[in-house]
Amino acid sequence: MGNGTSDDRFSGRIALVTGAASGIGDAVARRLVAEGAAVASLDLEAHASDGILGLAGDVSSSSEVEAAVERVERELGPLDVLVCSAGVPGASLGTLDVTDEEWRHVLAVNADGVFFCNRAAAARMVPRGYGRIVNVASIAGKEGNPMAAAYSASKAAVIALTKAVGKDLARTGVVVNCVAPAVIQTPILNGITQEHIDYMVERIPMGRMGTPAEVAALVSWLASEECSFSTGATYDISGGRAVY
Repeated sequence: MGNGTSDDRFSGRIALVTGAASGIGDAVARRLVAEGAAVASLDLEAHASDGILGLAGDVSSSSEVEAAVERVERELGPLDVLVCSAGVPGASLGTLDVTDEEWRHVLAVNADGVFFCNRAAAARMVPRGYGRIVNVASIAGKEGNPMAAAYSASKAAVIALTKAVGKDLARTGVVVNCVAPAVIQTPILNGITQEHIDYMVERIPMGRMGTPAEVAALVSWLASEECSFSTGATYDISGGRAVY
């Protein structure tokens, strides 16, 4: 309880977290479990730990997403919470060096994947009149980062998608929001050059990276019943880099 978590905030709730094998997704899944949720993890490889149901699947495949959501409902119960954290950083490339394949891969995982997951979850939540969807976007989606055209575009898509879906579902009892972290200390950084990381940290007024636990704290609130009059919104968590 000392970290601000509530043992029962998600009591009786069923949650699916994509990209939960590491980083932000892992931190979110663990926090939801600690607060009483029954949690399933969807990643390229099944990742089961601490009572989390591990499912293997590719979010860029709508059929695999549908199959995963069906299995969550079959094994855990009606889905209440979706957190879309699965994502790839893409390679650190100048725009002229981005290949067709690189562009399509990053957009397929980061944009298509979020849409497929939102659609599959909402189809089940809306008839029940309750749901919480939280999409993980990025500061790059607000400002655009050099050497990251595909990633920046994909995260801008997540922000716009969240706005649209939030408005579509605004009177259904299902709220949809996203978070826009600056650089967070996670394994996703392993594929990025030190120059790219330095660029991002230099622009954070607090002068440091964020932690997965800090992002998980915000996501946890957005995924809870307490978040009842906010939808389609983008919540900044960037150490002051963006103040909107």
